[in-house]
Amino acid sequence: MKFLLVCALMILSAGAAAADRPNLIFILCDDLAQGDLGCYGQKLIQTPHLDRMAAEGTRFPQLYSGTSVCAPSRSSLMTGLHTGHCPIRANREVQPEGQKPLPEETITVAQVLKSAGYATACMGKWGMGMFDTSGSPLKKGFDHFYGYNCQRHAHSYFPKYLWNDDQRVELDGKTYAQDLIQENVEKWVRSHAAKPFFLYYAITLPHGKFEIDELGIYADKPWTDLQKTYAAMVTRLDRDVGRLMALLDELKIDQNTLVILAGDNGASFDPKSEVGRLFDQDMGGKLRGFKRGLYEGALRQAGIAHWPGQVPAGAISEEPWAFWDYLPTAAALAGATLPEGQIFDGIDVSALLKGGKAPDRELFYWELHEGTSLQAVRFDGHWKAVKNGPMAKVELYDLSADASESNDLAAVHPDKVTRAEALMAASRTEHPDWPLVDKPKGKGKAKQGKAKAK
Repeated sequence: MKFLLVCALMILSAGAAAADRPNLIFILCDDLAQGDLGCYGQKLIQTPHLDRMAAEGTRFPQLYSGTSVCAPSRSSLMTGLHTGHCPIRANREVQPEGQKPLPEETITVAQVLKSAGYATACMGKWGMGMFDTSGSPLKKGFDHFYGYNCQRHAHSYFPKYLWNDDQRVELDGKTYAQDLIQENVEKWVRSHAAKPFFLYYAITLPHGKFEIDELGIYADKPWTDLQKTYAAMVTRLDRDVGRLMALLDELKIDQNTLVILAGDNGASFDPKSEVGRLFDQDMGGKLRGFKRGLYEGALRQAGIAHWPGQVPAGAISEEPWAFWDYLPTAAALAGATLPEGQIFDGIDVSALLKGGKAPDRELFYWELHEGTSLQAVRFDGHWKAVKNGPMAKVELYDLSADASESNDLAAVHPDKVTRAEALMAASRTEHPDWPLVDKPKGKGKAKQGKAKAK
């Protein structure tokens, strides 16, 4: 098997003693907006545990997601590839359950860490291949899986079943699934605290359809049902992350555990919608755009890194980095050698996480194929170009002065536009599944779910 050969090439570096290798946790929240958290300016939704995590760690307001919808963004995080090279560049359903799988030859961060002796687990939502495909989490380096494999199934917070590894666990349809997932996370961490582990905690909150078992402190707010439900979902997310952080402290492993939290893309709500407007999700117009676009509001995450004694406390770093940097960074921290001959787009940003600077890089690149193909590139430090379709004009923004992308400078800097177009073309590998197309038939925006509390 090719995977066994690859694993044989991944060996621990000589100086990486087990005691020096941190536990690695990546908490990926579903559709969380940067402006949803108190530490990023939220005034109405309470997130005390995440605010504490930020106060004890470092905020990265320019942590970029892989792209702006679920499957390709998650695939970028797992594979160390941006969406010009990633094998998954859009959400693609497979019936009766699941999504287009990661190919067999694709290497994930879990496989790299497993080869270095790490225990590995994924809880929450997978969405990159059912168990009978090459993209199964159990074939992509994870020892254990619990939750939803299919992201379509994950729209229900009161499901009829979940998956424990590849075994279907029947439920009554009345149990809030996040409670079971959180319990499984805590049980697994307790049982693996003695040796290095990698936990990919892909929480479904606060993705729609919008359901919660109790509104709690928001029940009597003079808001709409959707507004109250959304707020309660974000606060539930906060509570469960707080429980995990408290467990690390209880087990006395917090000092040797790097926890990174982010969303998989920007808010699912238009800033002018009832939710986006009330909660000021674009932070007073600071960030333009939301899910399914490639403006900053769709890509920048509420990035937080926490590692006592290693990641500076109470700091804010405006250095940009991206999901595809996680694989080489995790490998470096784990003392794992990357597979020979395998090319990754990411770079090791462990020095940045510890308060230093990120290595120089030429660009960040994104594309998306949900309807009209979109492209964007950040280059030469602070320049950002967006192309909303193959036939669309290139828009150009100076992010150092215009993070809201409100002043298109394309006419002023034609040389930058020419460079951006060349970088967009050079940054992508042609693939029959992902041609650049303009407004294909039969593709529309996904419908947002209604609020529901039980």
